[in-house]
Amino acid sequence: MRALGFLASDPARLEVFLAETGLGPANLRAAAQEPGFLASVLDHIAGSDSLLLELAGNLSLNPETIVAARSRLAGPPPLESP
Repeated sequence: MRALGFLASDPARLEVFLAETGLGPANLRAAAQEPGFLASVLDHIAGSDSLLLELAGNLSLNPETIVAARSRLAGPPPLESP
């Protein structure tokens, strides 16, 4: 949830996230309770090198740690059809 707090700490960052997800201030809290929501937050952050590096710096983590957390939250990729 610190990743969501990171986005929420800057209105411009939060606005971009809300626009990308179609969420609004009224339904953000409810959405945050849904399984997979945090993975979508980390997807958004990992989609921008600058956001990823900024979050990693704020949390004193390697960016790879955040990307790995996103992968664990999202689960394994779907199997491809032969």
